[in-house]
Amino acid sequence: MSAMRTASRYGSIFLAVIALAVVLALAAAGADSGARWVATGYVAVFVVLTLVRMVRDVLHGHVGLDILAVVAMVATLAVGEYVASLIIVLMLSGGEALEEFAARRAQRDLTALLDRSPRTAHIVGGPGGLPAAAGDERLRDVPVEDVQVGDLLLVRPSEVVPVDGVVVGDAGTFDESSLTGESLPVTRSDGDEVFSGAVNGTRAVRLRAVRRSADSQYQQIVALVEAAQTSRAPVVRLADRFAVPFTAVSLVLAGTAWGLSGDPTRFAEVLVLATPCPLLLAAPIAFLGGLSRAAKSGIIVKGGAQIERLARVRSVCFDKTGTLTSGRPELVDVLPAAGFSADEVLQLAASAEQYSSHVLADGIRAAADARGLQLLPAREASEVATNGVSAVLAERQVAVGKSAFVATVADGVQRPRLEPGQVAAYVAVDGRFAGALLLADAAREESREVVAWLRTHGVERVAMLTGDAAPTAEAIAHGIGVDEVHADLLPPEKVHLVGAFTPRPTMMVGDGINDAPALAAADVGVAMGARGATAAGDAADVVITVDSLARVVEAIVIGRHTLRVALTAIWIGIGLSVGLMLIAMTGVIPAVVGALVQELVDLATILYALRALRAPASGLAPAPTPTPTPTPRDR
Repeated sequence: MSAMRTASRYGSIFLAVIALAVVLALAAAGADSGARWVATGYVAVFVVLTLVRMVRDVLHGHVGLDILAVVAMVATLAVGEYVASLIIVLMLSGGEALEEFAARRAQRDLTALLDRSPRTAHIVGGPGGLPAAAGDERLRDVPVEDVQVGDLLLVRPSEVVPVDGVVVGDAGTFDESSLTGESLPVTRSDGDEVFSGAVNGTRAVRLRAVRRSADSQYQQIVALVEAAQTSRAPVVRLADRFAVPFTAVSLVLAGTAWGLSGDPTRFAEVLVLATPCPLLLAAPIAFLGGLSRAAKSGIIVKGGAQIERLARVRSVCFDKTGTLTSGRPELVDVLPAAGFSADEVLQLAASAEQYSSHVLADGIRAAADARGLQLLPAREASEVATNGVSAVLAERQVAVGKSAFVATVADGVQRPRLEPGQVAAYVAVDGRFAGALLLADAAREESREVVAWLRTHGVERVAMLTGDAAPTAEAIAHGIGVDEVHADLLPPEKVHLVGAFTPRPTMMVGDGINDAPALAAADVGVAMGARGATAAGDAADVVITVDSLARVVEAIVIGRHTLRVALTAIWIGIGLSVGLMLIAMTGVIPAVVGALVQELVDLATILYALRALRAPASGLAPAPTPTPTPTPRDR
């Protein structure tokens, strides 16, 4: 469809050029009557097609600026300026072609994600990675949509990882810049997760699929980009706000020139400078440029309406865990019980947590690794979701998790006094309470800077909305400069608060599934989607694919810059057109010259609108990009 539309637009230019050449040739040969009939016939057809499109738009509730072009073409024909009428047709066709070119330029970074989307996968052996026959490891190329969880995949050098998976066997090096913004390649070892969309390095790597295509990271980003491209942005509506007054002013000026001079030609000479190309082109090109600029920074904005609301945000609500904090609790202390050492408790707990996907498990394993403790293999292991994990390690029965979970297998569980922001994981060994591990989820390094930037750049109200206990929430909020805290909230309470929040527009920033209703309720919902929080991403207007809160500021900067460029481009077009119309009222600009001059106005407007591709820096340094982890689950 896009190719047909492009061919149609360039075809219109070609036909207009031929018609103009024929008319000029006839006029030069002295066949003025023939030239007039050719021009009148061609322009009449163009006017009819334009009127049909106008009627269709009106039936869909859209009243635009085409009426000016139609009146200008009819007026120039009526006063015998048939060459000028053909130039107007050429100008309108050329304007559409320029819009097509500028749109492709503006969408280049946005569509780069779609162009790189993997379409096939190489499966080793049978389903689930099992050989089709003993010793058979032949590859089967299948559509990426057919990959199942558990399939063993081969990713060749320089190929895009088709689905989310974990490395099996030898380590590999991957370019994850399209996902995390990190320009340097990263190494993933046996058992490490690799997200779809990462580009493999110089050696073939095997991966075990952990998610299907539709649930994988890159495909979710691609789906968001496609939604952003197909959504009807309000950029046309932005131009339409100026349509009625600009049309009225143009007709008044043209009518006044006719009345004062008594010459109907003056009416046509003024109107040829009022053709609406600058208004029709400026806003769409600027907003496409803003979408493209955002996508290049790892910010997927779902449409032009969202860009405009980003620019006008006056209050911001933040979730806490995973948004203002890193969402990756780190070990701060080990409290062993009598008869156990700190290293022994940590080693056994980390060994058992090898078999857990809980977010606390990552912090415990990382702490053991930092102390050089070797993890023990388990003879058997099982996890009780949201409660804990148990394992048999070197003939010792180990349990790690909530106090209630550990209390089912050991007596005398002692609960330590926790500081705000801390959480405890309890450990039992062979039916005895072995100690507790204290972890804390610290605020992101960039959180304080982000809050300070918002306060100094027109955001009147910044608040934290969280389900955590008040002491923990207030401790984090105080450290980053947020003085309004709403704690102990259930999802429905978050939705109510966001819906009633003032001043508007209100932005809500969150990362978890429980944030999805609040994101949908906000004027602008922003999902920190770098860890694959699909429900939050679906409900949000903006998805940040890089794990950095600083991108929230960058999204606002891009939105403000884009809207400013769009409005300025429109005013440039209006200003130049009105100025030229005032000059044309004196009769010093012939209709043909005016039609040609209007082309220069179009070009100036388009070139200015493309400035949306170069939004200024936010002034915040990007936070270091950590290793991606699975979406956290509550224990």
